[in-house]
Amino acid sequence: MPISSESPPTRRRFGRTFWTLNAIEMWERLAFYNLRVMAPIYIMQADNPGGLHLSAADKGAIYAWWAVFQSLLPMVTGGLADRYGYKRTLGFALSLMLTGYVMMAVVRDVPWISNYWAFFLSIMTLATGTAFFKPSLQGSLAHQLTKETSSVGWGIFYWVVNVGAFIGPFMPSLLQTLGSAFPAMFGAEPHSKDAWRNLFLVSAAVTCFNFPLLLTIRDSPSGASKTESVVSVLRRTFANFFEPRLLCWILIMSCFWLMMYQLWDLQPNFIADWVDSRPMAQALHWLPPVLRDALVEQTDRGPMIPQQLLLNFNAFFIIVGVVGVSWLTRRMRTLAAMLIGMVVVTTGLLVAGWTQNAWILVAGILCFSVGEMMTGPKNNEYLALIAPPGKTGLYLGYANIPMGLGVFVGSWLAGIIYGRFGEKAVLALRYLAEQTPLGDGISWSGDPAALETVLGVKRTEAMQKLQEVTGLDPTAATQLLWDTYAPHHLWIPFALIGIAATIALWIFNQRAKRWSDMNA
Repeated sequence: MPISSESPPTRRRFGRTFWTLNAIEMWERLAFYNLRVMAPIYIMQADNPGGLHLSAADKGAIYAWWAVFQSLLPMVTGGLADRYGYKRTLGFALSLMLTGYVMMAVVRDVPWISNYWAFFLSIMTLATGTAFFKPSLQGSLAHQLTKETSSVGWGIFYWVVNVGAFIGPFMPSLLQTLGSAFPAMFGAEPHSKDAWRNLFLVSAAVTCFNFPLLLTIRDSPSGASKTESVVSVLRRTFANFFEPRLLCWILIMSCFWLMMYQLWDLQPNFIADWVDSRPMAQALHWLPPVLRDALVEQTDRGPMIPQQLLLNFNAFFIIVGVVGVSWLTRRMRTLAAMLIGMVVVTTGLLVAGWTQNAWILVAGILCFSVGEMMTGPKNNEYLALIAPPGKTGLYLGYANIPMGLGVFVGSWLAGIIYGRFGEKAVLALRYLAEQTPLGDGISWSGDPAALETVLGVKRTEAMQKLQEVTGLDPTAATQLLWDTYAPHHLWIPFALIGIAATIALWIFNQRAKRWSDMNA
């Protein structure tokens, strides 16, 4: 594998460029996860006053195309990064991402465009920037590593990714606390339109931190031709992509990422709707009031831990354990480690999704995180190890294709499943139609909009109406819907897909032992 023109990395030392690239990744992930953990709530949560109040199907469509732009474009942008230089491509990528965050903050409620399309175009701009960012940064990073330092180096990179992912979810709570303490300066009620605008502007500001860092690094030579035309780069990109064994690996990993991403994309809404974290919130009574207020939010069911902080245990566990897990698996074949990781991730997803208890949810996230630590870093390591000379960026661009395909199909599937069988507001409409005099036994057609019309009750008002009709408080009404419709069963299809991916990877692993160029 080609090495940077700087001092070659050894078993025990990584160069300055390696650490600077990791710092750039950390700031990019902090900005990204500040948005990502809150986007599901902003897009569709019925009880969030400043959100867009779009449907689960709308959210699924946005996330599906987000995945296409962010994760499938790298199969092209990876080759372009090899051709035009990693540093130049990184500068272009950061500029696009900054533009995307600013658009989210300023284009809402523009008269000539709907909220859906305004947010959609903003997300696509961000996603295109990310599509250029990933392979250029990872390609440059790969050239700082040798086969001996590869496992620990990618483990450190994955650790840094999760430092940004861990800090990011605290930003909304911090902004909410600052808005309450200094209304003249921050001027935003919690979950208001202004609060969402401030959230997006913070991501834009954090992205700006990377421009001076980028100026301090030397570009890493990719080994690719610098005179090759764009058409030739694209032709070579697709020629490599359709190599049968690589294509098989991509399809297997697509199923894995389909399942795995639902923890981040579907769980936020599931937690906000169903999980009861009051006992966990009450356990923080000993904290100073200012800190407690930043970690606890008031809901109609009482004080709760915000969904983004519960899911943030994933990043915390990875920060604590990923370097150690990478060290323990350094002598394992990458495919074997990924296989074990898939089994553990599938188990964790079911545990986390099968409960209303926040403590059990965290236990499931721990299980999920251990599996992710064994699979995520090895995903990039495997492609970096099997990449031919001069094609590192190209192959690391391929690493994003399974993610894109998986999230595209998974988002579409989640939009259908959650919008019909999991969303609390929709199930409240269904209960009103089927079980109360208001609906007089109307049958459930699977279309929430039809029920809104027949009942004369908006989705955003469904829970309040259910409480009026049944005389139940918000907690009891939530439990009634959980007991009646078992929304946790929606995780079964995703777990089955994970099991299928695990079996397929086991077969691929056995065959790869016969292929010297794929046996890593």
